[in-house]
Amino acid sequence: MSGRRRWILLVPIAVLVTALLAGVVTWAQAGSLQRDLSERTQAALAAAGLPAGNVSFDGRDATLTGFPPGQALRALEVVQGVDGVRAAKFEGDVVPMAPSTTEAPPPSSTTSSPPPTTTTTAPPPTDKAGVQAEIDRLLAEAPVTFVPDTAKLTPEGEQAARGIAVALAKSPETFRYRVTGHVARGPGGESAALKLSRDRARAVARILTTNGLTTKRVTYRGLGDTRPASGGEEDRRVEITVI
Repeated sequence: MSGRRRWILLVPIAVLVTALLAGVVTWAQAGSLQRDLSERTQAALAAAGLPAGNVSFDGRDATLTGFPPGQALRALEVVQGVDGVRAAKFEGDVVPMAPSTTEAPPPSSTTSSPPPTTTTTAPPPTDKAGVQAEIDRLLAEAPVTFVPDTAKLTPEGEQAARGIAVALAKSPETFRYRVTGHVARGPGGESAALKLSRDRARAVARILTTNGLTTKRVTYRGLGDTRPASGGEEDRRVEITVI
């Protein structure tokens, strides 16, 4: 009987030791992954001329801190492009700013000049219908476009998305927005179309949340090729809806 009791006591001890060893291995692997991502991210930022800030990892999720506003958007794009990074965000309410291209005004002349004329512009809409109409107008004038078969915005598409973000930042803070991606059916079939449409919607949502809107005000989704438009190219589109 004493031998049997010793055997019964040894079983849970062995299970406990095995669980502890497995936990140590998992912890070590996670630490190695984070160190690898951190080293490759810092190398990518240095290559892009953005060594000023810091990037920390929780698993494959990156958090950026310390970047100047003029470099924050570019830093976010570089980190998101590192292989293995699942998501990237700024710590706190950071609103990245695009570099200013405004030239300095010329020196004032001693010659008197007539006072400048002033023009009045209509205030931004404050109702949902008005805001939605403004979004639709902006998208019609400058659609958000992507590099073919990818979720990378073209320079024109990125500029269009930033313009919409600036306009929406002036809307009431209670308004929420949903970004919806649509694509045409491609060689990869329905699943590939769904993934591409979701990735494109997420790319636009990131532009909105890094140019004036908080993340809690923006959601995104992809509908693949389930809602085709009347024209072929119009199937590849992004919609932004007030909700």
